[in-house]
Amino acid sequence: MALQADCRAAGTVAPAEAPRHRLRDSSGWFVLAPSLLLLIAGTVGALTDNAQLRDGCWLAAGLIGLAASAVAVGTALVRRSAGVDVLALLAVGGAILTQEYLAAALVAVMVGTGTVLDQWAEATARRELSLLAARSPRVAHRIAGDAIQDIGVDEVAVGEVLHVGSGEIVPVDARLLGAATFDESALSGEPQAVDRAAGDTVRSGVVNAGPPARIVATSLAADSTYADVVRLVEAAQADSSPYVRLADRLAWWFVPLTLLLAGAAWLASGDPDRVVAVLVVATPCPLLLAVPVAIISGVSQSARRGVVVKGGQVLEQLAAGRVLLFDKTGTLTVGHPELANVHTAPGVAVDHLLAAAASLDQASPHVLASAIVRAAQERGIALVMPTEVEEVHGHGIEGVVDGRAVRIGKAPWILDADVPAWARRARQEADLEGSVSILVAPDNSPAGALVVSGPIR
Repeated sequence: MALQADCRAAGTVAPAEAPRHRLRDSSGWFVLAPSLLLLIAGTVGALTDNAQLRDGCWLAAGLIGLAASAVAVGTALVRRSAGVDVLALLAVGGAILTQEYLAAALVAVMVGTGTVLDQWAEATARRELSLLAARSPRVAHRIAGDAIQDIGVDEVAVGEVLHVGSGEIVPVDARLLGAATFDESALSGEPQAVDRAAGDTVRSGVVNAGPPARIVATSLAADSTYADVVRLVEAAQADSSPYVRLADRLAWWFVPLTLLLAGAAWLASGDPDRVVAVLVVATPCPLLLAVPVAIISGVSQSARRGVVVKGGQVLEQLAAGRVLLFDKTGTLTVGHPELANVHTAPGVAVDHLLAAAASLDQASPHVLASAIVRAAQERGIALVMPTEVEEVHGHGIEGVVDGRAVRIGKAPWILDADVPAWARRARQEADLEGSVSILVAPDNSPAGALVVSGPIR
């Protein structure tokens, strides 16, 4: 599928590619684990005055580091980006030639540690991208005459009419043919469902929180909003921050300078061990190792928490920020609604009102319904299955609960011209807090209001 192809280009892992990625992500351990064990074994040999064991283990660890450094330098030369890896190669090689086997083993452990950290950060970033791609729709329902055909999202053409069932994800950017309700929290972070009218634009990646809807595709899957989100995260993880680019530039100066200092130390002392000492101290460069890991990890952790960071530059600029401006409440909330308060008419018990509302809302796909059901369950309220349930689009839901007719929905649908005091209090609280008030009418008699809000993170 086109969207799947875009996701793979963004760094996600296809099933056939997964073993190869797992091998690559664990290759650093093939350097770190044996080098560390040999370093420890050599230390044991030194403590027991076993020179043969000591030198043999440390030399073996150094040879592993030498091979790993040679591979890293060769790969970098192919990409024309050789830098501080050259120092690691020279440091290990020089230590072995001068029989400073402990220094060679230590550099080998440092090389393996850096490789493991770098691969861990890349694997984390790729895993977050895989989660984004896994959520993307794979199938669309095309309306052909009186029939509905299941097709891959890459087969959707602009102008085709699609069917989106309750609870399904909109596969492509489209235009609504009729009024509908959507959970747009995946894109906006706002937990409240959004009512859209006929002719409104709906973006891919949002969830149909109401009855089935019909849409007209206005874009291909590869050009849709959700595919752009995946590409944006990929670009953020691939982008180099200013500090990384600074480190890349410094490497071209740092390596020659280190070699010059090493040569000067040799000339001044006449001892080749001084060359190895300078090279070991200069390897590895913390700036080249720490900054990429920090940037990739920061972007990945942000994506896990629902924040798409455009690049390393943004993360670095945040350090200088003193004032934050938020353009919507969803940025600050947890992303799913919760019952905040219950207002009841005189003589109505809160638990009785909540039992009737939650029982009926069990049959509703609306995003706010789940908050009401969850609140009733947390209070230990027993619920019954409703019957004769009917969604009245744009207004609410009605049905029969334990033999009683119950309505839940917007105030104009529940109330007449006379608005009781408890309903006014609920509406004022909702307006003040940026919440939503939902009225409940057992036996078609308004009895209370439920205030649902998005809790702050």
